[in-house]
Amino acid sequence: MMGTARYSDRIQTGMDVGSNKICCAITEIDSGGSSVKLLGIGLGPSGGLLKGSIVHRDQLINGMDFALREAQKMANLTVDKLTLGISGNHIRGINTQGAIAIQSEGAAAMHLQSEITPNDVHLVLDQAKAISLPVDRDILHVLPQEFIIDSMNSIKDPVGLTGRRLEAKVHLITAATTAATNLASCAEELGISVDGLIFQGLASGIAVLDEDEKKLGAACIDIGATTTDVVVYHEGGIRHAAVLGIGADSITNDIAVMLQIGIEEAEKIKLKYGSAKASLSSPELEFELLTKSGGLNRKISEHELSRYIEARMIEILQLIKREIARGGIKEKLTYGMVLTGGGAMLKNIVGLAQENLGIPVRVGNPRNISGVVDIANSPIYAGALGLAQWKQLGNDITLANSKISPVYSVIANVKKWIQDFF
Repeated sequence: MMGTARYSDRIQTGMDVGSNKICCAITEIDSGGSSVKLLGIGLGPSGGLLKGSIVHRDQLINGMDFALREAQKMANLTVDKLTLGISGNHIRGINTQGAIAIQSEGAAAMHLQSEITPNDVHLVLDQAKAISLPVDRDILHVLPQEFIIDSMNSIKDPVGLTGRRLEAKVHLITAATTAATNLASCAEELGISVDGLIFQGLASGIAVLDEDEKKLGAACIDIGATTTDVVVYHEGGIRHAAVLGIGADSITNDIAVMLQIGIEEAEKIKLKYGSAKASLSSPELEFELLTKSGGLNRKISEHELSRYIEARMIEILQLIKREIARGGIKEKLTYGMVLTGGGAMLKNIVGLAQENLGIPVRVGNPRNISGVVDIANSPIYAGALGLAQWKQLGNDITLANSKISPVYSVIANVKKWIQDFF
C-alpha cells in the first residue's frame, strides 16, 4: 500500500507532457533547497498532443494517468499536486521594461534618495508586464533580467538599496489561454491539483544548466518529438525564449517516407543505426528493412540512412541558430549550446551541431540529483526533473507574488483547481 506525501512542501512532482511520451518525476527537496533526491519516475505513452495542442483529450488523460501511477508506484507514495509543463508554437517570449520613482513617505522627502522595499519591486514589475496582449493570450512567466537604480545597472536584488528611480528589465513568456486551460483541466481529471504551469523549455534549463552557463551565456535547446524549445541565457537572466514547430519526429517521418516503412519501424531504425553525421557511418554495414506492404525485405547501409537524418538535422539546427540570433546578444555565447530532450539522443548530434554552428555543444543530462539517478540519467527525463524543482529554483516572480500572477486567474475559472496555490 502506498503512503501519502506527508511533507508536501518537500515532495515536488513534475509532469512533462509531450507528443510521443509523458514523463512524471517525484522528488524530495531538503528544507534548504540545496539537494534533490529522485524518489520515482514514470513514463507513459502520449498520442493526444501535437505541437502543444490537444488533439485527443482521452488519450492524453490516459497517458498522464499511466505516467503518474508509475512514478507513484516507484516512490511508494501518493501525491496530490504537480507542476505541469507546457510547450507548443503558441508560446511567445518578449523583453520589456518598467520604471518607477522611489518615494519616501511625506512629500518633503521626494527629492531625497529612498530605500527600495519589496512593494517597490512589485510595482516596477507590474509596470514592466503592463503590455497590450490579444484577448486570447496570457502571461505565463515574469522573469527578471536585471534591475537598474538611477545609473547603476546589473542589480539582481534591489531591496534595501537606495535611489530615486527603479527600473526593471524582464522577459515575459506568454501562452495561448485556451491551450493552458485545456492542459490544466486534463491534469485535473486525474484528481490532482496543478500548482504551477511552466514553460517546458525553462524547466529543462533548471535540470541541465549550471549557474556559470546561465551567467556567461548558453542556449538550452530541448528537442522534443514535434516541437523544439529554445531558451537563451546571458548574465544570469533569460534573454530570449521561443518554440519551433519542428522536432525529432520530422526525421522519423523522412525515414519512413524515403524507405517506405512504418513510423514505428522508422523510429527504431533511427535510434539503432542512424547517425547525425553521415561521414561517421559505414557504407559497408547494412541492415534489413521490413516492408510495410509485406513484399520482399530489402537492405540499406547505415551511411545511406544517415544521409536522410543529416539533411533534416541540419535544417533543424539552422532554425535553432536563427532563433538564438533573435536573442540580440552581440557577443558569442561562452558555453554555446546544451541539447536535451529525446532528440538529443541521436548519435553524433554534438559533432554535427558544432560543425554547423561553430560554438561549443554538449548533451544535457539531468544534474545534481541523488536517489535512483541511474534510471533517469538521460535527456528525455530533463524536462520532468526540472519541473519537479521549479518551485525551489525557478526565477519566476509570478510564483512568489500573487499580485502579479496573470495566467492563474484565468485558469482558475476551469474549476477552482488553482485556489490552494495562493
